[in-house]
Amino acid sequence: MKYASIANRLDTAAAYAWAIHDKARKRQLNGEDIILLSVGDPDFETPQAITQAAIDSLKAGRTHYGFFAGEPALRQAIADRHAEFTGQIVSVDQVVICPGAQNALYAVALCLVEPGDEVLVPEPRYVTYESVVDAAGATRIDVPLDVDRGFHLDPAKLEAAVTDRTRMILLNTPHNPTGMVMTREELDGVAQVALRHDLWVVCDEVYADLTFDVPHTSVCSLPQIADRSVSLGSLSKSHAMQGWRIGWVIAPPDLAQHLVNLVKPMHYGLSPFLQDAAVVALTEQHPETEAMHREYRERRDLVCSRINAMPGLACSWPEGSMFLLVDVRGTGLDGENFAWGLLDHGGVSLLPGTGFGASVTGHVRFSLTMPIAVLADACDRIERYARSLESLSASA
Repeated sequence: MKYASIANRLDTAAAYAWAIHDKARKRQLNGEDIILLSVGDPDFETPQAITQAAIDSLKAGRTHYGFFAGEPALRQAIADRHAEFTGQIVSVDQVVICPGAQNALYAVALCLVEPGDEVLVPEPRYVTYESVVDAAGATRIDVPLDVDRGFHLDPAKLEAAVTDRTRMILLNTPHNPTGMVMTREELDGVAQVALRHDLWVVCDEVYADLTFDVPHTSVCSLPQIADRSVSLGSLSKSHAMQGWRIGWVIAPPDLAQHLVNLVKPMHYGLSPFLQDAAVVALTEQHPETEAMHREYRERRDLVCSRINAMPGLACSWPEGSMFLLVDVRGTGLDGENFAWGLLDHGGVSLLPGTGFGASVTGHVRFSLTMPIAVLADACDRIERYARSLESLSASA
């Protein structure tokens, strides 16, 4: 039977980037002692007040169809939050609710680019960006991040990649997988490129609430590109609500209306009771989220200190997000072989850098999504494996 061209476009290496995670999860289910650090699925529970709000809404009968663009109260809460954070006016008409930021990005790409267009993406990049651009039929152009500057973006390199087919710049800050947080100056540089070449700027900001040393600056903070900037957000990481699938787009009103037209045949709106809980997440204080942030910093400090003391391994200290990249080239292996060897000989699952781009094939991504004690155990196992590779190299 014949399939549509999109099926072939999506059947790429990126579609299999989580193969090691799937294998590790099966081995864990079969009773093996496996530590899963290969996916960004935090161990924290959703704050109780949010869960209770969903229960109360369910009991109140909020189980019917909702508004296509999202419930008015949630859209207002998101608009108010961004207005307070960015200092810019954000109206309800600019907000569209989606089942997670991943779906939000997919919908935005379908509305902004098409076959023949090019999308500039800083690399390394999150794994699914490749499939999103491919699904829209556009061509992804990787723009290398500056490894020597902590994986920060040089806007001059971005501009050098622009052609007459470029339509969109896709950013991610705080960044997955490197933990880099873009500065205001860097974003201003990107804005100037977008203005000179009439480009859209789409920014994945799902880790906006998780920074350590550099404050997050939203693309919505840049008034000079208000007519061409798009922010993607989510509650998955900030409030440990990954399974709730609550994400959003903040876009110029015309684009927001196109997105509403697209979500009608795509998902027809989200469950009202989930959105009622999301309002509580955004409008009330939750001590659990403060504790999560402190814990992530402790986890980062522990893991970075341990990794940088191991033979053949090195990592930069992430400025935000819940990930860090570990350079394993000093062991004599690339990221793929190191990760699979570590799973087989150490029982720790890390994600090879292959799926994030050519520049980090010698790296693995370490997810800070387990308690301190478990991460310490994982570091012990990684160190034993690294030392075993050192011994093999010395005896060769």
